[in-house]
Amino acid sequence: MITLNINGKDMQVDADPSTPILWALRDNLNMTGTKFGCGAALCGACTVHLAGQPIRSCITPISAAAGQKITTIEAMEGDKVGKAVQDAWVKLDVPQCGYCQSGQIMSATALLRTNKTPSDADIDNAMSGNICRCGTYQRIRAAIKDAAKTIA
Repeated sequence: MITLNINGKDMQVDADPSTPILWALRDNLNMTGTKFGCGAALCGACTVHLAGQPIRSCITPISAAAGQKITTIEAMEGDKVGKAVQDAWVKLDVPQCGYCQSGQIMSATALLRTNKTPSDADIDNAMSGNICRCGTYQRIRAAIKDAAKTIA
């Protein structure tokens, strides 16, 4: 058993220490908001925060998260910055298929926590590891700017 702090709660996971965080969340804890995309940390669909930093949960083992806080998309509604990002996503009708959006929101929230007034280049840099197969990148950028105004 490994204890993980997920969204502010200590949770017991009965899994091998090398199990990726993604599978512990989805298979062991039934938290399905974090998505599997590529399994190689290339698409960003599985993005969660570990100790406040966005990471790819498909390749990060649960052993690397012991003693640190994991934050998932399920906690974003209760977070001021996360809620502003989610509201902007809805307001600007960002998602099409929606599959990548939890990872996009997690990356955008991490950006706005460290940079309250990001430039286009800042946004592009922070979001570069998140792929949207529907191509909603312009709406994603606009939503991040809208959320930045909300939290300012």
